[in-house]
Amino acid sequence: MGHAARPAASSTRSTTAGSARSAGSAGSAGSARSAAAAVRCRLPALAAAAGMVAVLGVVPAGAAGHESADKGAPAKTPVAVGYGGAVSSVDPDASAAGIDVLRHGGNAVDAAVATAAALGVTEPYSAGVGGGGYFVYYNAKRHKVSTLDGRETAPRSADQKLFLDRNGKPLPFADAVTSGLSVGTPGTPATWNDALKDWGTRSLGQVLRPAERLARDGFTVDSTFRQQTADNQARFKDFPATAKLFLPGGEPPAVGSTFRNPDLARTYALLAKKGVGAIYKGELGRDIVDTVRKPPVDPKAQRVVRAGDLTTEDLRSYATKRQAPTRTDYRGLDVYGMAPSSSGGTSVAEALNILEKTDLSKLSDVDYLHRYIEASRIAFADRGRWVGDPAAEDVPTEGLTSQRFADSRACLIKDDAVLKSPVPPGDPNNPSGPGSCDTRGHAAPTTYEGENTTHLTVADKWGNVVAYTLTIEQTGGSGITVPGRGFLLNNELTDFSFAPADPAVHDPNLPGPGKRPRSSMSPTIVLDGHKPVLALGSPGGATIITTVLQTLLNHLDRGMPLVDAIAAPRASQRNAAQTELEPGLWNGPERAKLEALGHSFKQNPEIGAATGVQRLSGGRWLAAAETERRGGGSAMVVSPKR
Repeated sequence: MGHAARPAASSTRSTTAGSARSAGSAGSAGSARSAAAAVRCRLPALAAAAGMVAVLGVVPAGAAGHESADKGAPAKTPVAVGYGGAVSSVDPDASAAGIDVLRHGGNAVDAAVATAAALGVTEPYSAGVGGGGYFVYYNAKRHKVSTLDGRETAPRSADQKLFLDRNGKPLPFADAVTSGLSVGTPGTPATWNDALKDWGTRSLGQVLRPAERLARDGFTVDSTFRQQTADNQARFKDFPATAKLFLPGGEPPAVGSTFRNPDLARTYALLAKKGVGAIYKGELGRDIVDTVRKPPVDPKAQRVVRAGDLTTEDLRSYATKRQAPTRTDYRGLDVYGMAPSSSGGTSVAEALNILEKTDLSKLSDVDYLHRYIEASRIAFADRGRWVGDPAAEDVPTEGLTSQRFADSRACLIKDDAVLKSPVPPGDPNNPSGPGSCDTRGHAAPTTYEGENTTHLTVADKWGNVVAYTLTIEQTGGSGITVPGRGFLLNNELTDFSFAPADPAVHDPNLPGPGKRPRSSMSPTIVLDGHKPVLALGSPGGATIITTVLQTLLNHLDRGMPLVDAIAAPRASQRNAAQTELEPGLWNGPERAKLEALGHSFKQNPEIGAATGVQRLSGGRWLAAAETERRGGGSAMVVSPKR
């Protein structure tokens, strides 16, 4: 493996020598053309810089594998450069599972499923067979990007009153989460099966072997796993199956101890033998339904746990959706993302299009952040009004990702003023002309979305690439473990709006029969012609969109090597009164200058936890992960040398 690159300092200063001047409110066509040319010229230099930092072996303080913080835990390396393919995830055991598949001839899809299955062992509070996600795949031979929507679905009996009490009032969020009501039909097993069937070269049983072995033999508990367990201890103890698995002896497992999950090992063995039909048509599915309909609560618990209405027919009728990705041109590059039911692809594309005509490489840090924040604010205004499950809503995906619509929204951004949230949505079906800045319409605030998920990114020696984001929603999901099966059930249905944020504004994300709740997951692949440039994604609920957007801008416009673009402190604006800032920006000089413009901030200790891969010259790949967030990520390559 390669070595770690130094994280960016607590500012978003470009590593290139751009002058600190404003480019004007929309920029000129000339500056847009020069910015596009600059990005194309900068890509080889960024690739060379990425390779150089790996060769130099500079390790950021506090990120040298975390051996001192997590005694006995496998080392984590946030950047690696080499040949034969690359894997980046939050966990070294999971990344190693993917690398093992690549090393033995599997392709990126095989390795992605193997990595995801291993994350179900080591990151069980973020992902697993009880959840869902979105899979974006670039086929190097066909030069084509394809996607699978493996989002969970509501029971067929669900309606808009799913999370309302007898008086028609929304349930307290915490009560809705820890309940059978919140559990959607899992989509992750179907995603694994369909991805392997369509694009893989290995069977499900073959790629599950590393994860089955990991679950049986165990992994070393680190401080992140222990803390996440402790944060959920109060509700985990109320479910005997959950407490038995995750609270051995009644307490969170100790850092440095070995955590084994023999029930999950048997579940993986069952899936390997019988296929995913064991979930959607068989005994495992019946256990899921029984658990949802009669949550197994400790009789001594004081918690009221509502039952759900999932049925075996809901499982039997589940299917992933194969659909075209979103696509937009940015600085001459093709940016592909996930179409609705996720809002990630449309929102990232709209924000990029809003920023397209401004040369961000020439702006000061403050001006750059101002424009990024305002573009995010506008994109979230349009997301809230228009994006839901396209099977139940008329979602104008083409309009939301069009340059014409973005131009009609970009003119809202001013150099010397800040938009007031909530900003009213625009109309992508009938956008006003560029420069008209139509602000008519009724604004609604952004509804809440849970913040835990996991993301993995994979590339293989043939040039195939996968960006895959998967989740069980909250940290710990519903808190309900299927007895004897070793995995937690999701609480994904709480991603629906419990009620309209504003009765005067149509909400496309209300519950409905068989409906997929809106997501912010944003697995993204960037191509230059037919060649991959990078792939990227992050956990973090609605902050996923801003994390992916800011990382792309840091890398493509501000000239940061990918690992630095990921490490840089983040800001997240989601059409709210205040923008969230990580400590690096909260304590930095930019905040006061942005506040002088009219921005208002609140602190968020950690936003997102991205991973990515980047194509370098000569058949090399770079894998990049977090240097600090979530205890740091794990980037690996098959071999540092040919």
